[in-house]
Amino acid sequence: MVVLQVLRFPPTFQRHAWTQLKRSNILRMAGVEMVDHDGLGETFFIRAARIAAVVALYWFVSITMVFLNNHLLDNRDLDAPLFVTFYQCVVTVALCWLMQLLSAVCPQLIDFPSVKFDVKTSREVLPLSVVFISMITFNNLCLKHVGVAFYTVGRSLSTVFNVLLSYVILKQTTSVRAILCCGIILGGFWLGVDQEGMAGSLSWSGVFFGVVASACVSLNAIFTKKVMPAVDGNIWKLSYYNNINACILFLPLILVFGEVGRVASFNRLTDLSFWGMMTLGGMFGFAIGYVTGLQIKYTSPLTHNVSGTAKACAQTVIAVVYNSSSKSLLWWTSNMLVLGGSSAYTWVKSREMKKTAPRPQDFAKEKLLFGEKGNTGV
Repeated sequence: MVVLQVLRFPPTFQRHAWTQLKRSNILRMAGVEMVDHDGLGETFFIRAARIAAVVALYWFVSITMVFLNNHLLDNRDLDAPLFVTFYQCVVTVALCWLMQLLSAVCPQLIDFPSVKFDVKTSREVLPLSVVFISMITFNNLCLKHVGVAFYTVGRSLSTVFNVLLSYVILKQTTSVRAILCCGIILGGFWLGVDQEGMAGSLSWSGVFFGVVASACVSLNAIFTKKVMPAVDGNIWKLSYYNNINACILFLPLILVFGEVGRVASFNRLTDLSFWGMMTLGGMFGFAIGYVTGLQIKYTSPLTHNVSGTAKACAQTVIAVVYNSSSKSLLWWTSNMLVLGGSSAYTWVKSREMKKTAPRPQDFAKEKLLFGEKGNTGV
């Protein structure tokens, strides 16, 4: 017979051990890593500083890109939004080639997939590319006609279209609370349109472009999920093929809409500063994909959505201050309704996803439509 002897420690030792255990668990839950005597590990403050830096970088890139695109598209001497968007896609393809080269030369510093153009893969990505060029084109047209201040409201219906498409295409129902959040967004949208009309600055074409762009953002998320297997699930490969297809598809559109003549007669066509601004816009368009992934990596999809909502609020305030505009209380209320409804929808969906344990295929569908905005050029 084997006799097991239970070791009994003094009560003071037990209380001390239990206190240490609770303390370590609390610190671990708060994200604090215990630092050893050699200085290894990571403190909560270092991690918080890194997250703050990533969020600040996302805000800077996203807000700067919106104002830069607005500046390029608001050029009265060059009314060629398709050409501007086409050139940004060309810059993105060139940057993909550059990143592949740098990754081959310095693999320790840069990690970028090696992509060789394949016609079959390009053809499989083509349906997404059609939606993609529609999305970025209507985004830019909305930004051109409504300006930065109203852009958040004008492009606010992506969440509503997510709910509609999840029901029509994926046959998924939505909870009452989530639908109420969409109702708040719709209310803010209509109030914003009404206030813009009363102020005399409403552009119905800009509103139309914003609604179509919102629908394209939702469709882009669905088609992205479908074509991901064709590029081995790599977002950079997808971006490479998507922008190559977009460059080809934009050429006939530029011809059909008569932008070739406008570009040829542009008086700053040989101005290096103009091409520098155009190239910079393309670089920021490429960078937004990277910083978005970086923010999600170091925070979470939920935090990314909250950060995007806060960024949109700051972007609106900056635009109003920069343009020295005077807005009514109801105009600001419309923005708060849109941002508040979007934040509430994000919170409701995150709670619902935590409470349920979906099957893998259901989780993929839910993840697809929850908070995915894609590279919208904002």
